[in-house]
Amino acid sequence: MAIACHVNGRMGWIMVNLLAGGLFGCSHWIDVTPPPSDGTSPLRLVTKDERVPLIVEGLHVIQNGAPQSPSANLERRLLTSIQETRLFSTVVPLGSDSSSLGEKIVTARLTIDELIDPRPGASTWKGFLVGASMFLLAPIIALDYGYSAQAVLEVERWDGEIRRYHAKSSGIAHYHLFGATPLLFDELIGQVTEACLQSLMHQLIQDSAQYLASNSSAAPATRTIMVGIRPLPTAPAPHVAIPTTTKLPD
Repeated sequence: MAIACHVNGRMGWIMVNLLAGGLFGCSHWIDVTPPPSDGTSPLRLVTKDERVPLIVEGLHVIQNGAPQSPSANLERRLLTSIQETRLFSTVVPLGSDSSSLGEKIVTARLTIDELIDPRPGASTWKGFLVGASMFLLAPIIALDYGYSAQAVLEVERWDGEIRRYHAKSSGIAHYHLFGATPLLFDELIGQVTEACLQSLMHQLIQDSAQYLASNSSAAPATRTIMVGIRPLPTAPAPHVAIPTTTKLPD
């Protein structure tokens, strides 16, 4: 009788842990720190006739110090964010033909410097604790995955004036043992990237008057380059024999 009660009690404890693992072992949540805001309203009134086209001229991604190929999702997010401002008459994607847009155009280049921190030391230690407890601590111990991004948007007007806008955001994905999925990490990266883009668009709208067709610098910048041909190497002067006279003794 005592043995049966002991077995039943142990089986009940196992069932409770299995239920808890099913409920919490796959759970996850994300904390994102947005860029600081100055609290001003991003709304501006812009006449449609004053709007000019914008061309996305460059998209660069650096991940943990190494250059990466930008994803189609990142370009889509950038184009959507710019279009939603309604500041420009049209937004031309990267690599598209822009020969028929006229003289007054704005170009944009975006650079994102990413830092991924899987926190291997803490994850290894927590994984050891979970394994040592026969997965009984899996619903309790949460693992972390960190991601941060610094974004720089460089916008150039038709007269050569360049302005740069900066944004920084970070986030941490908290998950239990069985909650680590590629979808979770993509969601973290998406939320941080979106926070950076929203901050950049906020700054861009504050400078909306700079990108109207009627606006021009008091002294338009002249963009010049040095042109010419490579000079030929100078040949050494030929050796010329100079005659001399020698007076013979008498």
